[in-house]
Amino acid sequence: MEEVEQSELEEELASLGYDSAIVQEFKLGGGFLLRLPHLSVNEKNELEEGLIARLGAVEGESVFERDVDPIIATETTRNAAIAVAVAAVGILLYISWAFRRMPNPFRYGVCAIVALLHDTLVALGVFSILGRTMGFEIDLSFVIGILAVIGYSVNNTVVVFDRIRENIPRDLKADFETVVNNSLVETMSRSLNTSLTTLFVVLALLLFVGSAIQNFAVVLLVGIIAGTYSSLFIAPSLLVVWRKREWGKFIGR
Repeated sequence: MEEVEQSELEEELASLGYDSAIVQEFKLGGGFLLRLPHLSVNEKNELEEGLIARLGAVEGESVFERDVDPIIATETTRNAAIAVAVAAVGILLYISWAFRRMPNPFRYGVCAIVALLHDTLVALGVFSILGRTMGFEIDLSFVIGILAVIGYSVNNTVVVFDRIRENIPRDLKADFETVVNNSLVETMSRSLNTSLTTLFVVLALLLFVGSAIQNFAVVLLVGIIAGTYSSLFIAPSLLVVWRKREWGKFIGR
């Protein structure tokens, strides 16, 4: 049986009236993943017969291995939002308790949640663009990736906050903004090095594993970059602004 090239399969799909179909090639084991609009049983049979007639017999399972109903897709999106909300509430309560000996411990939790929302929105935005241009879809691996990003991001944020907690008693006369800035400088190299080494692993997964965990790897890639930024520059800055009540500086006024 002759191997089929991705370009050849895309041409045949277009000739059968499915020019908007998205074809993804599996790097390991060969084969292709076809992303198509919702098809009836007759449409599936006709398309499969057309591909077999033009390209030859299908080796292994049917070209239609999984059918994702719009209701299931909507439910997946809703579950993703619920998962993020539950994780955010849990993180808020935990950080508020962990920093309970600090003045206004609730602020530390809220600032961490704002940073997490930033990371989630950036990942969603990038994924939306990829969905329009490359056919990426929100699925279970995307949800898992978002939750992994949340855990990773909050870890970096807590490292910075913990250094702030350690530095405050060392110089009680220092301005809070100075303490935060010094703490940020002290933890920056650690955060950047950790993120960089993690990015190497994620890039390896994306390049060598391929389509099987594509969504998960892309979300991690975007989320780690956004999470590193928010942990270093959004959460601590928001904490200072809240302490000094200079909200105009935070929004650039």
